[in-house]
Amino acid sequence: MSKNPKNVTQQIRTVQIPKKEIESVPNTKLEFSSGSTQSFFVTYKQNVNKYFESIENSIPKYYQTIHELEQEYLHAWENMFNANISIQKEFASKIGLKTISPAASEFISEATDSAIKARSVRDKIILESIDTAKENIKAWNNQSDAFAETNRKIAQFWISLFTTRQS
Repeated sequence: MSKNPKNVTQQIRTVQIPKKEIESVPNTKLEFSSGSTQSFFVTYKQNVNKYFESIENSIPKYYQTIHELEQEYLHAWENMFNANISIQKEFASKIGLKTISPAASEFISEATDSAIKARSVRDKIILESIDTAKENIKAWNNQSDAFAETNRKIAQFWISLFTTRQS
């Protein structure tokens, strides 16, 4: 069934909230008095710190889980190759193929060496990319204070434009 605008609008339900319930909902408007501003930012900073501490506490779990996943993946690939070798060996034995030619043996060895080299190059590229990203994040982190100071100066400039000077 295709959904055209007519079908979609027929599926939308309007929820009616009795006026009595609306009147009983407390006012949730944020109000700041001049005395509570400091405690607001203290509370805000404490909760930001709490949030990042919980992230830091979960990182070892991620490392462990990712490591276990990698190990399981590697184990599955190895089992798949070993099972295929076993099947191929059984098939070769049944058809009377018992030896491998020196050329085939050399080809297999060279293909394996090429695969190892390709994987090594890929690993180097990935590790370099991760190191570059890490250095970029460090640079960004190191500049965060300068960025905050620039924002502070901009805010002070704007505040000075809108505040009246008393003589």
